[in-house]
Parts: sequence; structure tokens; C-alpha cells
Amino acid sequence: MHPMYDLIIIGAGPAGLGASIYASRYKLNHVVIGAEIGGQVTQAWEIENYAGIESISGKELMEKFRKQTEDLGGVIIAGSVNKVNKIENGFEVFLEDGKKYEATTIIFALGMKPRKMNIPGESKFLGKGISYCATCDAMFFRGKDVVVIGGGDAAATAAIHLAEFANSVHLLYKEGTKIYEPAWEEQIVKTGKIAVDSFENVDELLGEDKLEGLVYEKTGQEKKELQVQGVFIEIGSVPGVVVAQELGVQTDEQGYVMVSQDQSTAVENVYAAGDMTTGSNKFRQIITAVAEGAVSAGSVYKKLKLIKK
Repeated sequence: MHPMYDLIIIGAGPAGLGASIYASRYKLNHVVIGAEIGGQVTQAWEIENYAGIESISGKELMEKFRKQTEDLGGVIIAGSVNKVNKIENGFEVFLEDGKKYEATTIIFALGMKPRKMNIPGESKFLGKGISYCATCDAMFFRGKDVVVIGGGDAAATAAIHLAEFANSVHLLYKEGTKIYEPAWEEQIVKTGKIAVDSFENVDELLGEDKLEGLVYEKTGQEKKELQVQGVFIEIGSVPGVVVAQELGVQTDEQGYVMVSQDQSTAVENVYAAGDMTTGSNKFRQIITAVAEGAVSAGSVYKKLKLIKK
């Protein structure tokens, strides 16, 4: 039987590891449980807006986080949490492999999962042409024709990255959703192989065993068919909140966990940090995730001091 921890942090991305770094400095007896060390950030091909580091890949940055977390004494357990129950003096956390851990307080830092388009054939072609991670899969599309769907920075950077490998790239965004930074616009033009277009609707994906094309339409125009072997969907993410919701935390209409300024949720002794919360004006950046993790660990420390008095 494991000891009763002061704190269990669920999620090992920037928010979870940020929380652990502060929890270690507060001498809180804690563990981090996460299915993927680094979370979504590991998929970022290049990060140029994290203060103090001019340019770094997501993988490298999260490796630094992991090392610092462990060097300070934080223990990271690889695994997926599938249930958290309230018990008399805290919480029990169950992993998919059946292991159980107990703690007085919980910080949820579960991040985000890719948002799906729900185009007919989307799930059928997953791994056979459909991808939600350009950095993971770009090299498989060397010399091929691909589409990126999305209008934000993630879509723009995915298209630029894919241009290094693919024969041609179409960047398609839903009318009215083009919001990527002007700096990316310059790089898109510079590649010389990215065509940008808007759509009102993506109608279908073509192909038998693997993806062979995509059909889209613009308002009042005829449908257009693109012969492509890859479609990268970059339309944002939805919060990974199911486990937290089952415990009774409150979420807003978009599914984000509602937190106070101290990162506390509606459930006593349960905190949340990072992309899954309503905190930081939902800015969803690495820097805000780390900050929320730090704040939540500080709040846990203050709360435990009160409990132990």
C-alpha cells in the first residue's frame, strides 16, 4: 500500500510539472501521474515565445521540465488515471492498470485533446492519412500532397513545417477563422508551396483503404476536390476533463474547469491548472500553464498548513 500523499498531480505537461517543481520546494510529499510526459507541448516543432529561451523544440523544452522536476525530488508515474473518488480524509486515485494512490489534495492538470472536425470518414482514415500532429507525422508525407485545416497559429506552423517535407500544402480555414500571427503569413509566402484558401464546409474525405482526397466548398461556389494523401486537422483542442467532472468539479459551457484565482475548483481540496481551466483568460500558453501550476501548488501548501494545525 502506498502512503497517503499530501498531493497527487494528475497530468504531466507544463502545468503538472510546474506544480511539482513548486510542490518540491514546499516539501510537499507528492507524485505526478501522467500518460505523456510533456503533454501536447512535445508536439510543438518550434517554440519562440517562452520567456528566457529564444528558440527550442517542444520535446527539448519538456525534457528540461522533466529533468528539473525529478532533480528536485518529484516522482513521475507513467499511467492514465481513470477514476478519482472522495474518501474520508482525501481522495483515492485509480490508474488504468489497477494501481491505487491516495492523497489529501489533488491538482488536475490534464491539458487538452485535439478537437475533431467530424467529417465523414475522419475516424476511418486516422493513421491512414488523417493526423492531428504535424510534428509527429510530417516525415511520412515526404513528396506527397497534403492539406492542413485550421486558421490559428497551430495550423500556420503545421503548414510551414509540412512544407519542408511535402510536395504541396493547402492551408484551408473556415471562413472568418483566420487568426494566425502576421509573422507566420510571411513564412507561408516564403515557402513558395503553400496555397491558402477558405471554406464554408468540408464535405467528405475520399479513398478506399487510405486517404486519397478531400472535397470542400465555399459559400455560393461549386465544390472543389483536392487530390491529397494527408489531412492534418489543427482546429484547436477540447479540455481533458472527464475524470475531473466525475468528481464534481464545475465546468463552463465550453467544458473548461472553473477555477478561482487560487486555482481551486468547486470541490474542496481539488485544484486545477493549465489549459483545461478557465484561468489566465483561457490564453492556453506554456507560460500560463506553468504559472497556474505554481499558483495551485502554493495554494495546496497554504491549505495543508491550515489542515495540519
